[in-house]
Amino acid sequence: MRITVLGKSPSWQDVDGACSGYLIEEDKTGVLLDCGNGVFAKLRRFRDYVDVDAVVLSHMHADHFLDLVPFAYALVYAPRQQPVPVARWPGTDTPARPRLIAPAGAGALLRRVCGAWGPDDLIDRAFALEEYAPEDVVEVGPLSVRFHPVPHFTDTNAVELTTALGDGRFTFGADHRPTDDLVNFARDTDLLLIEATLPRPERDGDRGHLTPREAGEHGREAGAGRLVLTHISDELDGQWALTEAQDAFGAPVTLAREGDVYTV
Repeated sequence: MRITVLGKSPSWQDVDGACSGYLIEEDKTGVLLDCGNGVFAKLRRFRDYVDVDAVVLSHMHADHFLDLVPFAYALVYAPRQQPVPVARWPGTDTPARPRLIAPAGAGALLRRVCGAWGPDDLIDRAFALEEYAPEDVVEVGPLSVRFHPVPHFTDTNAVELTTALGDGRFTFGADHRPTDDLVNFARDTDLLLIEATLPRPERDGDRGHLTPREAGEHGREAGAGRLVLTHISDELDGQWALTEAQDAFGAPVTLAREGDVYTV
């Protein structure tokens, strides 16, 4: 299983960056995990968008789904997707329509978003929407996808992908405050991709994110084989974040960067 970082920013993008988005590939199957702002353009560097088999969303915050909009416009309006010849494209009776595997209620939310400026069925026309429950297991080609709720500001799920042969396990923590839910779900995973958004815990209100040190603590408690920090701004000192996380994890930690590739 090959994991390519397309975007690792928090809810505002790094310089020339993108928010949450990761391309998972196994054999010929391609899965896009989250599709935050800026991710669609980054995706096109590594895989043709008509060759994406499924998009999986961890939760319905804009920095994790907003680039579904340009993705959908491409699937609906791009010349290659039309039933008649357009320019150098011969026309097709079978335009690409990837699966969109999203949390319960995603369809209604996406219709409200798109309906704010135009037809509310844009996403429905572009994707085959499937709303999952946390207990569901979804198969996409040779990949098996599982979910587990983690505490955030909206309903959010950590996501696990494994290969059909069971010889690789990748866990994405999504966004969450300190929690044993993620530790238990990620127990003994080969690779844990975990958020490290904050330089210090939230000063007031409910917590929703981790510091790099807390990310390291979660990785150590889960017994993760490898730990990669994500959802962190380029305005924070990356070396400081790594030092904090490594001190807590007890082993080397990697800071996600766009274009990085991890193999599980």
